[in-house]
Amino acid sequence: MTHMEKNIESTRQLKVAKEIQKVMAEIIRSKGMATFGGALVSVSGVKISPDLSIAKIYVSVFPSDKAEAIMEALRENSRALRGELGSKVAKQLRIVPEIAFYLDSSLDYVEHIEELLRK
Repeated sequence: MTHMEKNIESTRQLKVAKEIQKVMAEIIRSKGMATFGGALVSVSGVKISPDLSIAKIYVSVFPSDKAEAIMEALRENSRALRGELGSKVAKQLRIVPEIAFYLDSSLDYVEHIEELLRK
């Protein structure tokens, strides 16, 4: 694989990851905050494997004390969410990647820093 092919591959990965992030954000938003016990759930990023078969979806949850319950709900419903994702990206992707949800704790970090600065 030449240097040029590597760049093309990673560009494709980035484009697919961006599209999955956008679509999954829409899907989660469409469920409404009530679905998540009033928590704000946002898709903060997506990393996709080089063969485009696995997407790691990073979500941030506010308030963070609801994060564990939200992550559990997302994991339990990942098959249905993948199905919705598939119906929306079927034209762009040959295969719909397996999806896995991960908590993005960078918001907690920001909250912690702000708390420290207030002291």
